Amino acid sequence: MTAPTIRTVSLPNRADIPALGMGTWYMGEAPHRRRAELAALRTGIEIGLTLIDTAEMYGDGAAESLVGEAIAGHRDEVFVVSKVLPGNASLRGTVAACQASLRRLGTDHLDMYLLHWRGRFPLAETVEAFEALEQAGLIGCWGVSNFDASDMDELVAVPGGARVQTDQVLYNLARRGPEYDLTPWAEEFGIPVMSYSPVDHGRLLEHPAVLDMARFKGVTTAQLAIAWVLRLPYVCAIAKASTRAHVIENRAAMEITFSEAELAQLDMIFPPPVSKKPLEVL
Repeated sequence: MTAPTIRTVSLPNRADIPALGMGTWYMGEAPHRRRAELAALRTGIEIGLTLIDTAEMYGDGAAESLVGEAIAGHRDEVFVVSKVLPGNASLRGTVAACQASLRRLGTDHLDMYLLHWRGRFPLAETVEAFEALEQAGLIGCWGVSNFDASDMDELVAVPGGARVQTDQVLYNLARRGPEYDLTPWAEEFGIPVMSYSPVDHGRLLEHPAVLDMARFKGVTTAQLAIAWVLRLPYVCAIAKASTRAHVIENRAAMEITFSEAELAQLDMIFPPPVSKKPLEVL
């Protein structure tokens, strides 16, 4: 099976990943939803959403097990991202956590491994572990999550830290703080930003202004919110969808464009930051 061609974002290592991927937070935790969730993930793979994001934290490994079942027989077609918890991110702990994730996923390598957020272990130690995992062929590359611009400055200053491939952060219409300094930093350094929760955990779906523009454009509010994140060429988005219909709906967001007037209207409703704000998280 060959997945449809869709827009991609280039990593610093020159690998290309889909600009829109599938998230798995809260998936794999309810047995009665498992069949629908597997169908959603498999449908996404079929229609080109081959970037799949998960983490050891999600359901205490349940999401990784779900992903492993979904990608069985299609491993070469997908780009799998998982994350190590900060409490496990020591030199030895990172390696052990990665090996545990690989067992749950039923694969011999991750395409990308992220530090979920900063913790007590020095960045240099975690980077050393990431580099060792990459040299051993257990991960293809590594990145971080929930790092602000100052964190990224610290990261690239440690040995090997400049090999970071992405920063996954909360970024959407309602959470534009990263635009003040983080997204400009990422663009300057050629490191794509990976946006999680582009619909703000569902809160944007009922926003009156988003509803109005979505109706005018003949799209859903989720599609509009995802498309807005994807307007930037160096940003990709991770959107969770637990049904086939929802996955197909999300995929169609990649075809939506905005006029300058529409973007200006959204700027009035959701103003871009004019000063530094702490990085928000969910």
